[in-house]
Amino acid sequence: MNGHNAISTVLHIGSRRELFVDDDLIERFEGGAALKLHPPKREEVVFQVQGALENACSGVYSVLVEHEGHYLLYYRGHYPLGDAGGDASGQQTAQVAVSEDGRHFRRPALGIFDLGDGGRNNVVWQGTQAHNLVPFRDTNPACAPDRRFKAVGGCGEGSLYALYSADGFRWRLAQEAPLDVAGAFDSANVPLWDPVIGKYRLFSRFFEAGRGRAIQSCTSDDFLHWSDPVPHRYDEGAPVEQFYTNATVLVPGAEHILLSFPMRYVAERETPVADISAMDYPGTGQPGMAGMTDAVMLSSRDGVHWRRPFPEAWMRAGLDERNWTHRNNCPAIGILPLAETEWSMYISEHYGWPDNRLRRLSLRPWGFASVNAGHAGGEMVTRPFFFNGGQLRINFSTSAAGSVAVELQQDNGRPVPGHALDDMAPMYGDRLDQVVSWRGGPDVGALAGRPVRLRAVLRDADLFALRFAER
Repeated sequence: MNGHNAISTVLHIGSRRELFVDDDLIERFEGGAALKLHPPKREEVVFQVQGALENACSGVYSVLVEHEGHYLLYYRGHYPLGDAGGDASGQQTAQVAVSEDGRHFRRPALGIFDLGDGGRNNVVWQGTQAHNLVPFRDTNPACAPDRRFKAVGGCGEGSLYALYSADGFRWRLAQEAPLDVAGAFDSANVPLWDPVIGKYRLFSRFFEAGRGRAIQSCTSDDFLHWSDPVPHRYDEGAPVEQFYTNATVLVPGAEHILLSFPMRYVAERETPVADISAMDYPGTGQPGMAGMTDAVMLSSRDGVHWRRPFPEAWMRAGLDERNWTHRNNCPAIGILPLAETEWSMYISEHYGWPDNRLRRLSLRPWGFASVNAGHAGGEMVTRPFFFNGGQLRINFSTSAAGSVAVELQQDNGRPVPGHALDDMAPMYGDRLDQVVSWRGGPDVGALAGRPVRLRAVLRDADLFALRFAER
């Protein structure tokens, strides 16, 4: 049972798809039901550094953008390992690779920057902004065509710049001066257009007293003038941990939910790998360069308050020893729905090693977490809510012996006649968007606009998401 059980406020979910990434919709659990995290699966390596412009510190702070039938992979390219300027070096590059399937990426010869090769390279920007260049495709309906792509880039206190592009390849500074936003910015800072609030959001890096590396956010109407950044807030009792990056995204098909996949930094731990002599960038002996990293998952509906029912890792380093050195396992920014039954995300591997690379991750659509019950069974009851639509659809999975049964209740907890557990045969199988039907049929339109609760009884099953839709 959670803290919502005493709250009588009726939620308005309309026809939104609600994911069980937290207990926002849940009033109570009974029996063996509980929230369960579903980590993604590591798939094939899709990108590995190569050539004179790329090295052991390339291929990180990656961003995946879908555009006109293909996918753009933006990544840090040249990082001058021997340059005393380090992160502030003007020789750094941001580069792009292109894919038609999200699994095989090619480096186009763009001809934009002549780096002694006649422009036969895939560099989209050179300079200090390239260290953390994070682009996105702007879906704001009022966006000017020559600003269809936007980005932020830069490194260090007060050094974050805004950039524009018409095609995602040729970029220009939005203004000569950096943005008037306070922060540290020495990792990937994530901008995006949020259609729910009708504003731009910026999730950026700063240092917070008592925490260290942390995330803050602000909003803007025009991408140039931003509100004062607000430090992210977490549930009482959530672990106080350092987040090196944030990789924040809007969930496709559920854009009112923000998910963040920070690379968690455990500063007090050093690599357990005995032999790191083959590393090109071991990071040892430099202040702040130790520490082990993995990835976690958080959710929010306002961009400031973040829920974290799963303190464990979303993605562990695994058996690969080269992922157990500093700054590894950094989630890329973006979710690609490459197939109807599979979404793809990406994560960095082997940072600091000569074979630095990016690996694809696969996950169930909207399947980040679930209400789960084992063979002994359990149930979940929601808070009261209003909905729009004529059908209830659920994303669920059971074993061959498992089942899911759904009951709609009145606000007082009594079953709605015709929509009780006894009015339906338990469902089994594996479906992403299955219509729920009772003996009288699937129609729930007469209940739209009335406060109802949903009771789900599960046995060896997962309920990932639900939504109300038109017939």
